[in-house]
Parts: sequence; C-alpha cells; structure tokens
Amino acid sequence: MPDLTNTQLQAAVTKLAKNSTRTAEAIHAWGQALDDEAKDTARVAEGIAGMGVDVDTVSETRELSQTLTGIQAAATAYSSSANNTAKAATASHEQIRITHDGFQEAYRRADADPRNLSRDWLEQE
Repeated sequence: MPDLTNTQLQAAVTKLAKNSTRTAEAIHAWGQALDDEAKDTARVAEGIAGMGVDVDTVSETRELSQTLTGIQAAATAYSSSANNTAKAATASHEQIRITHDGFQEAYRRADADPRNLSRDWLEQE
C-alpha cells in the first residue's frame, strides 16, 4: 500500500492553497488596520505638536507612527508571500491532476493486461 495516494496528495495541496489564501487575506486586513493606525498616530503627533506639547511626547508619537508603518510593511510582505504560496499550491494541484490524468490515459491505452503484471516490477519502474 502506498504511503501517499494521489487523492490524499490532491487533498493536502488543496488544503494548503485554501489555508494560505485565508491567511494572506487575514494578514492583509491586519496590515490595513495597522496602516490606518499609523496614519492616525501621525496626525495625532502633528496635532499635539501644534498645541505645544513637549517635544519628547511628540517625538515618541512620531516614532510610534513610524514603527506601525514598518510593521504594516512587513505584514504586507508576509501577505504577499502567503499569496505566492497559495498560487504555487494551486499550480501544484493542477500539475498533479494533469499528471494523474496522463497516467490514467496511458493505462487505458496500454495493450498489456495489468492483472498479469508484477507489482514489484511496477514499483521499480
């Protein structure tokens, strides 16, 4: 009995593609929320600077905005990588399907009676 059947492989690859897509979408939404927070924080920094709040507080608020922007950029990059993983998994699934269909076609067109073939020979081939 094989360790991994074609059906199991297709199911695993499909699951990977769906999970990667779902994760990418969630991370993208999280990154958008961080971007909004960074912009709001930058506006607050400018607002409190105009009100004459001490320089250290304004500076820390600006630094927080820059940090949030950096985290958002990392989240966007991670989301992009997850999208690439999902695309690769989808392409792998398609390749598995094509290959399996090719095996099935070759089997249907074969002149040999598969009942008379040696399992050991097939595994070696």
